[in-house]
Amino acid sequence: MKSLRQFKSFAVISQIISQIIKWFVIASVVGILSGLGSAALLISLEWATDWRETHIWIIALLPLGGFLSGWLYDRYGKPIEAGNNLLLEEIHNSKKIIPLRMAPMVLLGTTLTHLFGGSAGREGTALQIAASLADRLTKICSLQPSDRRILLMSGLSGGFASVFGTPLAGTIFGLEVLAIGNINHNALFPCLIAAIVGDRLTLSLGLHHTAYLHAPSIPAINLIELTAAIGAGILFGLTAKIFAKLTHKFNHFFKSKISYPPLRPAIGGVMVALIVGAIGSTKYIGLGIPTIVKAFEIQLPPWDFAAKIGLTALTLGAGFKGGEVTPLFFIGATLGSSLSLILPLSAPLLAGMGFVAVFGGAANTPIAATLMGIELFGIESGPFIAIACVMSYLASGHTGIYSAQRIGSGKYHFMPKKEE
Repeated sequence: MKSLRQFKSFAVISQIISQIIKWFVIASVVGILSGLGSAALLISLEWATDWRETHIWIIALLPLGGFLSGWLYDRYGKPIEAGNNLLLEEIHNSKKIIPLRMAPMVLLGTTLTHLFGGSAGREGTALQIAASLADRLTKICSLQPSDRRILLMSGLSGGFASVFGTPLAGTIFGLEVLAIGNINHNALFPCLIAAIVGDRLTLSLGLHHTAYLHAPSIPAINLIELTAAIGAGILFGLTAKIFAKLTHKFNHFFKSKISYPPLRPAIGGVMVALIVGAIGSTKYIGLGIPTIVKAFEIQLPPWDFAAKIGLTALTLGAGFKGGEVTPLFFIGATLGSSLSLILPLSAPLLAGMGFVAVFGGAANTPIAATLMGIELFGIESGPFIAIACVMSYLASGHTGIYSAQRIGSGKYHFMPKKEE
């Protein structure tokens, strides 16, 4: 009897070790693919941004860029048009391998958006590149549907971590973004390995991520600071909700009013180009990194975040390719910086809180957002960042930028139903 127990125990340990080795190898490959994809994206966007800023006249051609992007997707990209929502749907209900064309097409579409002057981000592109490349392993490794879900989740983690340089946040993002209130711990190890490998590979290729100013001093949390942090978090969450709802409304408007898909980003491009021309500045288009950096250095005016909300919602709602997260960083950081006018917290601290909290509220990923804040702005800011992210998540309700997100059983009962 004793030898039988020992045999069973040995068999269990062997099975565990076998699974660890299996997923270490698979997740490492996913991380490599994610890192290479993000490196290509970062290089492309840096080139597109630099070229646009030295040839401002190209913004007048934004409608042409929009039409070209729309035509390419209408002609060749209909199976992958759903983008990030397609990835989430495939994880929820494994059906068929994601077409490999998703990676080059979203890379090209996002580069066109930034080159011609649209307001968009990069995380959506990184996720789609990473997951579509990773899905090649499904057939190579003969993965079952349950293992394929883990594979795609690790692709999300690898893509997020490598494009932003935040492996811990990337790990949790791949787990947390699927269902509001639920986290699948079965994928924790593969997501962690993919995130670490993807991030390290991107860095090893000589690509560096933006460094943001840390708050010079972090106050002790007493009643006044706690109340201020809670109030700021609520404002960040409401802002995230406004952004998500406005983007969805623009998308519904263009789809319902314009039947020919390539015309949607073309007409949207006309509107964005005219607005940019009227403003007389390019600070609200592209990624907006210089303005984000300034939010940590000086107190910015309160209209910066509002302008970014409008232009990004219009750009993405019209059908341009790109992500939402970096614009959400811009919106949150500039809003936080302006809130230092009325709240007893410093501009760098509030900018850091807003940077991650608006993203966490819009993506319904408060834990990933908190870890990202700690990775970017230091552990000393952790309590304030966590408060802001949690309150933003609660204040934003179920409204989010990813319509394919599901509501898990762990969501608090007092939260409103999900709004499309």
